[in-house]
Amino acid sequence: MATLSEQDRFDVWAQWMRENAEAIPITKSALRAALDALDDFMQANETAMNSAIPQPARNQLSVSQKAALLSAVIARRYMRAV
Repeated sequence: MATLSEQDRFDVWAQWMRENAEAIPITKSALRAALDALDDFMQANETAMNSAIPQPARNQLSVSQKAALLSAVIARRYMRAV
């Protein structure tokens, strides 16, 4: 899967800013650079992430299902209330 288009990146950035409930101590352009860097990282490491999934899940789950699993892991690891 290719990196997000410029429009998709803008849409994600704008939606994130609307939904974020915490103070942001950086500029909007710095936030956008962070989003772009994470999208680039996902693209560069897509093969490694997929290879980390054991068989038979790697071949039998859809891309959407794998993305949902990754989202669940990230949410549990990093988005818990402290």
